[in-house]
Amino acid sequence: MADGANATVLGGGRREPTTASGTARPGRADRLFAAVAGVFVLAQLLLVRPGMGLGWDETVYVSQVTSHTPAAFFSAPRSRGVSLLVAPVASWSSSTELLRVYLALLSGLGLFLALRAWRGLFPARVLATGGVFFATLWVTLFYGPQAMPNYWVAIGALICVGCLVRVREAAAASGRAALWGVVAGAALMAWMRPTDAVWVAVPLLVLVLVRRHWRLLLALVGGLAAGGAEWVIEAYTGYGGLGQRLHEASRIQGDLGWHFAVDDQLRSLGGRALCRPCTGSMPHPVITLWWFVLPLLAVLALVVAVRARRTARTLIPLACATTAALPYLFMIGYAAPRFLQPAYALLAIPVADALWHLVGAPGGRWRPVAATLVALGLAGHLAVQLVVLVYTVDRNTDTRRDWARTADELHRLGVRPPCLLTGHEAIPIGYYTGCSSGATSGNNENTTVAEIVRTARRIPVAAITGPGGAPPAYARSWDLHRIGDLSVRVAPPA
Repeated sequence: MADGANATVLGGGRREPTTASGTARPGRADRLFAAVAGVFVLAQLLLVRPGMGLGWDETVYVSQVTSHTPAAFFSAPRSRGVSLLVAPVASWSSSTELLRVYLALLSGLGLFLALRAWRGLFPARVLATGGVFFATLWVTLFYGPQAMPNYWVAIGALICVGCLVRVREAAAASGRAALWGVVAGAALMAWMRPTDAVWVAVPLLVLVLVRRHWRLLLALVGGLAAGGAEWVIEAYTGYGGLGQRLHEASRIQGDLGWHFAVDDQLRSLGGRALCRPCTGSMPHPVITLWWFVLPLLAVLALVVAVRARRTARTLIPLACATTAALPYLFMIGYAAPRFLQPAYALLAIPVADALWHLVGAPGGRWRPVAATLVALGLAGHLAVQLVVLVYTVDRNTDTRRDWARTADELHRLGVRPPCLLTGHEAIPIGYYTGCSSGATSGNNENTTVAEIVRTARRIPVAAITGPGGAPPAYARSWDLHRIGDLSVRVAPPA
């Protein structure tokens, strides 16, 4: 192939002439990947809009590094990677627009580097098509500019797996740059979500142990350890040990075990950011059709790879995609479409390879009928993704505007920093208000009733009750106010 397995991941590798395989020159391939990444960034800025406020989970991550609002409760499953990712902007600016632009640009750079990690293993057109497929999923566009970890686990997985395959096929000296790519990709995954990183890495660990690739084993384990070290240290300093933190994380996620969540994931494809509990009707079949086509194309890609005697390049990412998806399809009792982003990213390149096989015949000729059907299918798929994206953005924008309006009303009622909110959606509303948030029960339990009552003697405290909810006993005598469909009880001034 033109690039060969010895091309570097981040720097410019040795250039070789284009071969009959159809692989583009390295410089041309990089320009193609840069174009895909650039369009991805532009699409985020135009379709998701930088002005969309921060979501619930985003407020938790961002609040850890801001100076304008107290840090929200940080539960056991979370990792500090996202907080550190946004720190260069969030640590000194409260501008959501600036943060969105920063994350959009960063996500485009991540996609470019992820595609470059595979350069030479597949033709550039296949890699670019895979990048376009992944980048145009509504879940990728929606979460690309958000302070959330799953997209970055997906990017880390692509880099790690691509570089590992490259090292397997490279000479001892020429694979050194890709070896560092394995370290970087594994570290990025573990930095963002250590448990997800382990699931992605399971097939890789088995492969390097069976084949006795000790350098690869050291790079993979070293990267995972480097990225997950902070999470493990925090487990011992704040949760009573690693086992206790894993147990607490499992409890918060509904006790991990056998849960058939395939139908939950299908329901979430209609634009539900979090499906917990996951009830209601299924989205229209047009919305979920691509989800059933995806595994069929993955199988076709494997067949094509076996016939072409390049099985490992396709089988390894498919195996990692399978293990990445496994816990979210069969071990958790709820769903969110972002959970499967690493699996989608790893499937994207083999699926693109299968699509190019369908439209091309031996000798470089086109199959007109197949090419037309594939083009129509992809156009329909893109249209569906854009419709779901617009719906999702609008709905989430409205929710976040409601939180901002509630914060304005709380300010009018005298609930201003320093202050404390408790009750319904206290974490995101607290972020918008500039208040701390407290919960006496549930997954975000971090205080007691006695502590809330004592705090009310010092600073403004408000208890928020959602529609149909009952106020806590300690707040029933507090002044009652209505903000939209919320009941807000404000403690009397000390």
